Amino acid sequence: MMSGYIVLEGGDEFGGKMAEPDRRAVELAGGVDASISIIPTAAAPDHNHRRAGMNGVNWFQHLGATNVKSLPLIDKASANAEEIIAALNQSNLIYLLGGFPHYLGQTLLRSRSWDAMRQAYERGAVLAGSSAGAMVLCQYYFDPQSKKVIEGLGLIPQACVLPHHNVFGKNWATQLTSLLSQAILLGIDEQTGMINDVVAGQKNIWRVYGKGGVTIYRAGSTSVYKTGESFEVSLR
Repeated sequence: MMSGYIVLEGGDEFGGKMAEPDRRAVELAGGVDASISIIPTAAAPDHNHRRAGMNGVNWFQHLGATNVKSLPLIDKASANAEEIIAALNQSNLIYLLGGFPHYLGQTLLRSRSWDAMRQAYERGAVLAGSSAGAMVLCQYYFDPQSKKVIEGLGLIPQACVLPHHNVFGKNWATQLTSLLSQAILLGIDEQTGMINDVVAGQKNIWRVYGKGGVTIYRAGSTSVYKTGESFEVSLR
């Protein structure tokens, strides 16, 4: 089975500083003519989804992309809407924005949209998420509102993203190391991404892109990887 690529970003997307991982995502999706779908669901609880979605469209157009749209996927009803599913089926790059992780995770969980995203990825599309968007793609995510670990969408097993790691995500590390002792914690700095594009056909090797670094908490040890460096995180 051919599968695409996964892009996990630490946050502060579209501020002009995420160009390196986002350009690489566009390249992996097929270039500037690729069909790009922005998913603003995580910004819906505070009614920020339209502005956030347009920010995403404008950003990727700034990078040269010619076929970018923000999909109005904002609740359970739209997560199962035919027109949303049809758009996802045509997408080469699907980008989940930041915002409220629990709302995003629960909206996509067991939805037709998530099924369509998985199928697009399995056909070779790029599936990307920043901050909350990256968090829910893993098996676990930490909900800062309830202070609980919640089951995510499971694309990356036994993993949990700590977004905005250089700003506040690192403060979650001690608690999550205890709560998820068998998992890998991925501390991703703002303006930084990790993409499993190092070796063709080998999707367990990831490379760091962008301004900061990725801190891996695994089995009681901590490792930091800077831009251009690579490491292994299994998808099996």
